[in-house]
Amino acid sequence: MLEGKAMVEDSDMPVKMQMQAMASASQALDLFDVFDCKSIAGHIKKEFDERYGSGWQCVVGSNFGCFFTHSKGTFIYFQLETLKFLIFKGASSP
Repeated sequence: MLEGKAMVEDSDMPVKMQMQAMASASQALDLFDVFDCKSIAGHIKKEFDERYGSGWQCVVGSNFGCFFTHSKGTFIYFQLETLKFLIFKGASSP
C-alpha cells in the first residue's frame, strides 16, 4: 500500500473520500501492471460506484488533458508513483 506517498494536486473532496481515492489507487497498483491504466481506472471507478453511488469517472495515466464538469465535493487529482489520477462524479444536467 502506497497511499502515504500520494501527492494531491487539487481536490474539493472531503478528506475521508480523498483517503479512499488514494487507497483505491494504491490497491489497483498492487493488482494491475502500472502500464495497464485502463484496468487501474476501471477498478477505481467500480469501487467508487459501489461505495458512493453510480456516475463516477476515473482517468489514469502519465500524460493526458481533459475538460469536464463535476458535482461539487467529488473531484480529486493526485499523483501516485509515476501515474496521475483524476477521479470525479459527473454533474447532472438541469
